[in-house]
Amino acid sequence: PVMRDVMERFRPGAIVMQCGTDSLSGDRLGCFNLSMKGHAACVEFMKSFGVPLICVGGGGYTIRNVARTWAYETSVLLGEKLDPSLPYNPYLDHYGPEYLLDVPASNMNNLNTPEQLQQLCTEIHENLRHIPHAPSVQMQEVPRDWPDPSDESGEEEEEEES
Repeated sequence: PVMRDVMERFRPGAIVMQCGTDSLSGDRLGCFNLSMKGHAACVEFMKSFGVPLICVGGGGYTIRNVARTWAYETSVLLGEKLDPSLPYNPYLDHYGPEYLLDVPASNMNNLNTPEQLQQLCTEIHENLRHIPHAPSVQMQEVPRDWPDPSDESGEEEEEEES
């Protein structure tokens, strides 16, 4: 619920969500263990706020998993179901041996204890309490254009100088 608190606190008019996939299980550089469906659940959760949402890529170094995840997350954003079996295409060999639209979590040990996660959430909630809510911009009068195109006196001055 950290993001729920962030949304309530700041009430953004839009969200830009960076959906890098280096947190997926099996990523060449990342050392995390998210499944594709767990990753997409984050997108689904942010979509649930009903705020305009722009999702962009980034990060992810096991290309076959990046492609699978972004295809799946696009279907989540559109509210469409995809067949878990990948269709025949010239790149199908890159998705074997299972040829499925899935990136499952591995049997990697989760070194995050529930206590550590709870402590982290508590610290974030405490930090949020100290940030002013729903930041906004003060209303200010817009300065006039200079020279004002509707002001004919400027034209007269130019004619007098000629």
